[in-house]
Amino acid sequence: MKYHILMVLTGTLILASCTTTQTVDACSVSLSSNVAAAMRQVEEKLSDGCVYSFDHYVAQLLDTAAENPDSDNKRLFSDFLVRVSDQGLISKRQASSIYNRYFNVKFVALTGEYNNCSQTCPVRRKVLADMQTELLDKELGLVRASQDNASYYRADHLLKETQLVLEATCRACEAGSL
Repeated sequence: MKYHILMVLTGTLILASCTTTQTVDACSVSLSSNVAAAMRQVEEKLSDGCVYSFDHYVAQLLDTAAENPDSDNKRLFSDFLVRVSDQGLISKRQASSIYNRYFNVKFVALTGEYNNCSQTCPVRRKVLADMQTELLDKELGLVRASQDNASYYRADHLLKETQLVLEATCRACEAGSL
């Protein structure tokens, strides 16, 4: 009896591992070097149920765009994110956040929706570290993928200004001036 149960469990595990492998293989994709074509490939995979691979696909698309830089890549990403959002594959907020993280000078890490004294100042080092990490993402999107150096340098300047203003604001909060 124990042998029979062991065989059933072993068979179930083998079948489960095959199913997992087939699912992973069904969602893997070798993207075209043409950014627009690569986006169409990703949209097909997303439509086929591979939504859980979305973040991986975005990373692949960004790498493809960086290997084929063009000022039009910003528009292509915007259009792609709008389409997948309109299809309900991601939310509008998620689409906006991804676009802004890579292709806009404003920082997603500091949305401006917080009271600086009570919410941002206590975690300012983390916020600034997150903004620094985001600047690296902006380098990928703006400089490497889109050849938009001017926007990247504006984002870099905005980060430096934010650091100064946030430090001064937090000192004033600590002193009770705000």
